[in-house]
Amino acid sequence: MLEQFSVEGQTAVITGSSQGIGAVTAKRFADEGANVVVTSRTQEQIDEVADEINDSDRPGEAIAVECDVREREAVEALVEATVDEFGRIDSMINNAGASFMAGFDDISENGWKTIVDINLHGTFHCSQVAGQQMQSQDGGGTIVNFASVAGTMGSQYMSHYGAAKAAVVNLTTSLSAAYADENIRVNCIAPGLVGTPGVASQMGLDPSDVDREDVAKEMGLPEEIADIVQFLASDAASYIVGETITAQGVPPLEDSNL
Repeated sequence: MLEQFSVEGQTAVITGSSQGIGAVTAKRFADEGANVVVTSRTQEQIDEVADEINDSDRPGEAIAVECDVREREAVEALVEATVDEFGRIDSMINNAGASFMAGFDDISENGWKTIVDINLHGTFHCSQVAGQQMQSQDGGGTIVNFASVAGTMGSQYMSHYGAAKAAVVNLTTSLSAAYADENIRVNCIAPGLVGTPGVASQMGLDPSDVDREDVAKEMGLPEEIADIVQFLASDAASYIVGETITAQGVPPLEDSNL
């Protein structure tokens, strides 16, 4: 690994890391020598991920901290536990999210608020609390937010999710300017279709046949998103601030002749 891409010695908090992109990212960072905080709303599931990391020969260590990112006190406790264990936070990776498919007229007010609360309000809590910690320590840090192509292109059957993720893209731009002088880089990733357990169950798709070497694909792998997270958390991305990187494979075109 070239030094500029290294996250060795960092401490990274990865929300929503009980499975999917978050769990893969936690393992990747531990592989590269970073200490990781695995966190979601389900203690049993994050314990499994942390135990797998700690029981392996990965150079990085892991702790599991239960946290509902919608709750400010829970996020503050998460950051406190991280600093108590590892002394600092170098990267806050705001991966926690949720959605369900429904036509706009079928989304209840409660359903709308729940999805916006997890995806947008949770990102606000984690970014602000972690950002305050990063400002109090030497060296600043990085914040990596997660949006979605639903937030950049819209989504007919996930309008609540798309609206929340569009706000995350905008928040990333605003926050990057606010935090730049504090030596904190803020960026965002907008994945397309990624082969996670959530996608498999929600959309009835099987990601097992996805070939990383295949350029002409419309579904990606969690490992491919973890690559981008590591890049944004590393010194290799030192000139990337306030950007949203879209990762969706072959872009959908209404007319293939264009």
